[in-house]
Amino acid sequence: MEAPTTTDQPPAPTEPAQALPAPTALSEVKGWFFPADQLLFDWLLSRQQRLTEPGDLLEVGVYLGKSAIFTGSYRREGERFTVCDLFDAPAQDTANSDEMARSYSTLTRRAFEANYLSFHDELPTVVQGLSSVVPDHVTADSCRFVHIDASHLYEHVHADIADARDLLKAHGVVVLDDFRAEHCPGVAAASWQAVTTGGLHVICITDRKLYGTWGDPAAVRAELLEWLGTRDDLWHEVQTVVGEPLIRISGRKATPPAQPVSRHEAVPPAEPEPVQVAAPAPPKPAPARRRSPLRRFAVNVLPPFITKALRRG
Repeated sequence: MEAPTTTDQPPAPTEPAQALPAPTALSEVKGWFFPADQLLFDWLLSRQQRLTEPGDLLEVGVYLGKSAIFTGSYRREGERFTVCDLFDAPAQDTANSDEMARSYSTLTRRAFEANYLSFHDELPTVVQGLSSVVPDHVTADSCRFVHIDASHLYEHVHADIADARDLLKAHGVVVLDDFRAEHCPGVAAASWQAVTTGGLHVICITDRKLYGTWGDPAAVRAELLEWLGTRDDLWHEVQTVVGEPLIRISGRKATPPAQPVSRHEAVPPAEPEPVQVAAPAPPKPAPARRRSPLRRFAVNVLPPFITKALRRG
């Protein structure tokens, strides 16, 4: 397996000390990765594994690693998982970003790495810089799954989608985040442009993400519809957009799939051993009252009525 690589040197000694996170569960990692999308990531990535579809994994824009931790669980032996993010580096221009990537390991990047290593034994390939440098680190036609969640500017998203098309295999899936968020009109414009004029076939959409492919979508759509029919926690409908079916999914009641397990997972305290309490000793019988010689004589010799009279006396 190829060892993960990074684009920078060890952190500069002048950086302030910062406690690194140690999440005990994926839910403790900050980020916006909701149960419905977790279910779809799981279904799509598991389907690729079941069909033995080859390819690497790529995430552009990772923040603190919530979705990357989840996606990394589906990397198979010999595959490569690459993540790209500016983290805390400035983005004035590519040259400056490259210099930042070579010289500093930012606080956000170190937090991402600590989060990721809480769930996995090794880091993915980390590219710190603008998303435009991704093609320098990922080979064309090499990926089966690409998640884009970086810039919200139209020009950048448009370029990221174009790069994803070159990097994905024919069966590959691209996931576009924030394609319908009101504060990200540039993402919406670039996403739907890819559908209307760029040959992208929409598999499905959720409240947050658009799932598509530049390959033949018929089989994956049909299997997804069949699976959705078995779920009580996911609502769905089929609409027609640009002459093709599109599955709309609502997951407000979605039950998350199995989660990656943290090495810091909280272990419930062991129940205390029951205390053995000795049973109380039975009470000792009261000592028999000894009769005086006169009373013994009365009991043994005198008639009972006289004996009773003597006792009362």
